[in-house]
Amino acid sequence: MGMFDINLQSTTPGRSQNTLAKLERVTRALAHQEPDRVPISDFFWGSFKSRWRKELGLPPEADPYYHYDLDWIVTVPNMDPHIRPFETLSETSDEVVVKTGYGAIMRKKFEYPMPEFIGWETDSMEKLESFEFDDPHDRRRYFEAGDNQIAGVGDGFERNSPAWIDTVKALHPDFPVFGSMTECSECLTRLIGQENTFLWMGLYPDRMGECINRIGQFYLDCAKAEIEAAKGLLDGFVIWGDVAYKNGMFFSPAYWREYFKPWVRAMADVAHAHGLPVIYHGCGNTQQIFEDFIDIGIDGYNPLEVKAGMDAVALRRTYGHRMAFCGGSDIQIWETGDRDAIRQDVLRLLSTGKGGGLIFQSDHSVSSSVSGPTYDTIIKLVREYGQYPLNLGT
Repeated sequence: MGMFDINLQSTTPGRSQNTLAKLERVTRALAHQEPDRVPISDFFWGSFKSRWRKELGLPPEADPYYHYDLDWIVTVPNMDPHIRPFETLSETSDEVVVKTGYGAIMRKKFEYPMPEFIGWETDSMEKLESFEFDDPHDRRRYFEAGDNQIAGVGDGFERNSPAWIDTVKALHPDFPVFGSMTECSECLTRLIGQENTFLWMGLYPDRMGECINRIGQFYLDCAKAEIEAAKGLLDGFVIWGDVAYKNGMFFSPAYWREYFKPWVRAMADVAHAHGLPVIYHGCGNTQQIFEDFIDIGIDGYNPLEVKAGMDAVALRRTYGHRMAFCGGSDIQIWETGDRDAIRQDVLRLLSTGKGGGLIFQSDHSVSSSVSGPTYDTIIKLVREYGQYPLNLGT
């Protein structure tokens, strides 16, 4: 468990008692203390929100975070290595192809939930070694609207995303607000693609290691600049860093420990130095390095993908209360709509929250395959059975 100060007071006026209660709830959960109830939130696909509004008869502006008064929310600044508008390569009523600030060429078919990478500017080891990053402290990352890949090209498509600081200020009165930053693996996926990443690690391990260290320093500096730009408005920090898939690590744990781990540790240390708890987001099965995340001082792990063998109950038995869990409810069960199976899954996950250490979420994000009534039922179950002291029966 990482070291951070439990700061339950707002640094600026305008926060209600309800918001401060949510902040206490989340902070105590991450510190393995039992709050009033298990906190709950999630990450939502835009296509889920559309279905949810339609099925529950909600207005077009309805938002799950506000509708259910969820307990925390994460924000993303402009993390593009080069700050520049999208270059539109082609566009029709059905799709758009753009080149982003990562130099990634991406096709977004509007009817599909996720975009497709179809090419990269940085397509050789030599180009990666000579790649120059824009200034981590450039004000446009934090204080100005503009195109950026992570906010703009995902399950939706958005040009000229709002200024990050404006989003933080708008959310701050109502939610505990976390900042976030990618680490090296997430950058490589966008900058050169996973195939090139793994191939070049195998062919040029030392040269790739030097590139990873340059990327790590860049995003560490971005994290520092982001926290400074927030001027005390952040309540926590998320590090995005997928390094695994269903069956295990993408690459050697030893290689991760040599080149990736030091930068995750450094970013977590910076957040902790500002009193911010840290949640690491890593998809796939990372059990080979789970002890390393504890060693680094990560406070909470997300998303605990059940389909990749990341079972929260088993992990709690193995690691006790050295790591908080943020996630872990099986989205594939949610997608069935089977109320009995959902209830069983919800109560099973809630059992890992005895003694604190749990933020209830799905084991990745809420997709359009989940119905509005199903999500509504899940919220009611967590609110009913997640009151401390937990009483879950059998």
